[in-house]
Amino acid sequence: MAAHIRLKRIGKTKRPYYRIVVLDSRAPRDGACLETLGYYQPIEKQNQFKLDFVRYEDWLSKGAKVSGIVKSIAKKLRKSGPISEAAN
Repeated sequence: MAAHIRLKRIGKTKRPYYRIVVLDSRAPRDGACLETLGYYQPIEKQNQFKLDFVRYEDWLSKGAKVSGIVKSIAKKLRKSGPISEAAN
């Protein structure tokens, strides 16, 4: 089974809210997820992202592939604070 770390859309119409999840590569975007790692709120000005780096790194070590937007979110969070924290 190949796993992907990507966004899962939830929220209302015109108020997007995304969860950062680990899915089977064959699952649809909003299908059942293996694990939830955090969230992304593009509309909010503060607290836009949250990501559990410990679990994120664990899934990467298992060979999970990461989508582009999740990779950029992780990069922004690494710049802003210590990596050892589970949430930023």
